[in-house]
Amino acid sequence: MPILETVTACALTLACSGGPTTTPDHTLALFMQEPDGATSSVVLECDPAGGTHPAPEMACDQLRAVGGQFTGLPGELRQCILMYAPVDVRAIGHWEGEFVNFEATYANRCVAGARTGGVFDF
Repeated sequence: MPILETVTACALTLACSGGPTTTPDHTLALFMQEPDGATSSVVLECDPAGGTHPAPEMACDQLRAVGGQFTGLPGELRQCILMYAPVDVRAIGHWEGEFVNFEATYANRCVAGARTGGVFDF
């Protein structure tokens, strides 16, 4: 995935947001890279829900239901435009003390949000 290494390094320490250099048990940096190379990111903190994610409680609930396993997210029924504009997504951080490093590519932003139950809706 072509997301810049400096962005990943920043996420590992949460230094970009001015946060602590040690990560709590349930802190994830989520990234989405558009076809033009533009990258957006948020921080998701759970227990308690917070960070810069627009819907942290919903995203945390989705991840709790699958034990933090992104591949187990059930997704949701949603109508998405049938336009191929692939996005690369990445989650990096910690969930219950375990290191998380999830990467996937989806057909477009809408599909990324739908397939991850809204976790990548930002």
